[in-house]
Amino acid sequence: MERKLAAILAADVVGYTRLMGADEAGTLERLKSLRKDLVQPNITERSGRIVKIMGDGLLAEFPSVVEAVLCAVDIQQEVAGREPDLSEEQRIALRIGVNLGDVIVEGSDIYGDGVNIAARLEGLAEPGGICLSGDAYRQAKGKVGVGFEDLGEQDLKNVAEPVRVYRVAVDGAAAATAPPAKDAMPLPDKPSIAVLAFENMSGDPEQDYFADGLAEDIITELSRESELFVIARNSSFAYKGQAKDVTQIGRELGVGYVLEGSVRKGAGRIRLTAQLIDARTNRHVWAQRYDRDFEDVFAVQDELTGAILNSLLHEFRDIESTRALEQAPTDLDAYDHMLRAWALFYRYDRENIEAARHEAEAALALEPRYALALVNLAWYHIYSYGEWSDDPEQSLILAHQAAQNAVSANGRDFWGYATRGFVELFQHRHDRALASLERAVALGPNNADSRALHASVLAFSSEARDAADEMDLAVRLNPHFPDWYALIIGQVYFAAGRHQEAIVLLEDVLDRGTDLTEARLLLAANYAAARRDDDARRQIAALLQGHPDANVSHAVRQSPYRKREDLERYLTLLRGAGLPESFSDA
Repeated sequence: MERKLAAILAADVVGYTRLMGADEAGTLERLKSLRKDLVQPNITERSGRIVKIMGDGLLAEFPSVVEAVLCAVDIQQEVAGREPDLSEEQRIALRIGVNLGDVIVEGSDIYGDGVNIAARLEGLAEPGGICLSGDAYRQAKGKVGVGFEDLGEQDLKNVAEPVRVYRVAVDGAAAATAPPAKDAMPLPDKPSIAVLAFENMSGDPEQDYFADGLAEDIITELSRESELFVIARNSSFAYKGQAKDVTQIGRELGVGYVLEGSVRKGAGRIRLTAQLIDARTNRHVWAQRYDRDFEDVFAVQDELTGAILNSLLHEFRDIESTRALEQAPTDLDAYDHMLRAWALFYRYDRENIEAARHEAEAALALEPRYALALVNLAWYHIYSYGEWSDDPEQSLILAHQAAQNAVSANGRDFWGYATRGFVELFQHRHDRALASLERAVALGPNNADSRALHASVLAFSSEARDAADEMDLAVRLNPHFPDWYALIIGQVYFAAGRHQEAIVLLEDVLDRGTDLTEARLLLAANYAAARRDDDARRQIAALLQGHPDANVSHAVRQSPYRKREDLERYLTLLRGAGLPESFSDA
């Protein structure tokens, strides 16, 4: 029996069965072309050989781990650029695992734990991703020009001992959709949970908004519980559609428990399944299924929330009154319109925010005191005020009116207070804004968005240190935060004199294609404060190219400082960078 040490690469096709079911002949032809034109040449170029092809996968060996990893990176980057005319679901994507281990040689084939571990690592990889064993990582680190994320020790099927696993940071379409790599976060000193996006089992992609809405409702209800630590929607939903182990999710988000589930809606019925998993051990704490009439959707949410609280807090909690406090709508069509409104709003572009407004108004036509629909309407006017309104002051009045109506409709809901407080900030009613946000945080201590908005009010109120502390907590609750968080962090860092940190963050936001006037203004001001005058001028020039009407008046409207001297410092930096006083000066 011959043994040797080898670098093993295992790869397979993501969604092979689905692709074959949709177009068997076409899929086989595309796979053949992929192997012949891309995979085989890359393996040969890196001194490797294909050991065998197994339907949707292949096994290759290399004399060097470095060559195996470089080959894997080349393959994934080239695959990501293929088939640009096809939809994401139609494209071929690969997962790859790389291991360094002892193998048994039999003719042209190889066997043993070294091979098994490579195959299990491939199963842990994301679509378009690469996973390495600890042994392979130690040989490759510092030699392959890519970054690595430590995923910790993983229990692999049919492998006796846990294996340390590392994820390779690969540029490309599939990898770009994954959440940013994060080091493992320490667990909070209280029960902690992430609620993942529920899988839509209705067979209709148009029903995604409903599955997402139910999961978000659960997050909202759990966020009211001060004895829990609850990850925000934006971060837990970042894993939607990805094949990720809950242990990895728990490490990246820093939580002890993960809730995952699925929803099927149709013919007046709703079926919801849910599993609560201990992310530290990958053990299922419980699994439940609810099969009810659609009219019972709120009762199902209450039962599920109660089961989570009972498990995490180790004592029964009667939350039946929670839904009453939230004042759920009596008209289920209003609820459906509200879910559609928020699903559209979270896309954060003008067209979808306009569509969200119409859905919110449809909900309010059926249920005039529906607090969450009023909050959605208020946020439409807030975005309009900041970006496109022909009458900004009227937009602010309408935003405050909708937010105040939300508070009046439901005085125990943190969203209404948080929204009202943010509007009051731009009305230069700083004390009222702080009071509203403090109330929002008290009602929803785990709601990251309320804390981020609170940090913004603190920053504009010359409370930079408190603002930084509050923003740190918001980011801990929502580590995969949306771009608007970066604007607030940029404000906080500017106020605290941490200009280089603000620059890195805001550059990243703009590099992703976000086109927010405030982001460019903040970046230019931080450049100027850091004495990078040429960069500041280039940033203002880029702003004026896309928004030729941008001027100092815009900057004033978006910068509600309490102290005049703080505003003047900000404006002086922007004027020095070339921001015109008015449109006629441009």
